[in-house]
Amino acid sequence: MKLAHFFFAPVLALLPVGLQAAPVAYVLDQAQSQVGFEVMFGQDPITGTMPIAEAQVAIDFEQASNSSVSAVIDAARSQASFPFATQAMLGPKVLATDQFPTMTFRSRAMHFSGTTAEVEGDLTLRGVTRPVQLHAELYRQKGTEEGDRTKMSVLLTGAVKRSDFGATGWDDMVGDQIKLKILVRINQAG
Repeated sequence: MKLAHFFFAPVLALLPVGLQAAPVAYVLDQAQSQVGFEVMFGQDPITGTMPIAEAQVAIDFEQASNSSVSAVIDAARSQASFPFATQAMLGPKVLATDQFPTMTFRSRAMHFSGTTAEVEGDLTLRGVTRPVQLHAELYRQKGTEEGDRTKMSVLLTGAVKRSDFGATGWDDMVGDQIKLKILVRINQAG
């Protein structure tokens, strides 16, 4: 999915303070959301995507500590940039999707700074839970009016080490660090 499809006018900088005083619930636009990843295979990157099966999102634009995110990622439907990599990734030495078809993420804390946020949370992969930190940027979606928070795009970036989760297959050929680029489109509930 190309980011050019989105209108990148930062939401938070355009909205008056005090517009919303409590967490606002959002619904995931599943078809327009995905986890993108990149890992090195020797000198070449392997890229791929994972669908987001479900998510619960509540954002309090005034009090970040009231915000929360939880998500289920459909690991079993992950795709890599070439078939062999997909097969290896889904297999027992990496994601082990026969035993662990999903991954989960739950936020523990959010810290806003202008139009960005730092999201601290726990990622569970292969039955192993580890803390992760993601950088988030919030945008209004294309076609929305200035100040409209009903349809938003959130771009999250970060990295995890696959060895932290026991996903060590082919570690002599494939890098340990996985770069994440997660695009989430959400619509205000109700």
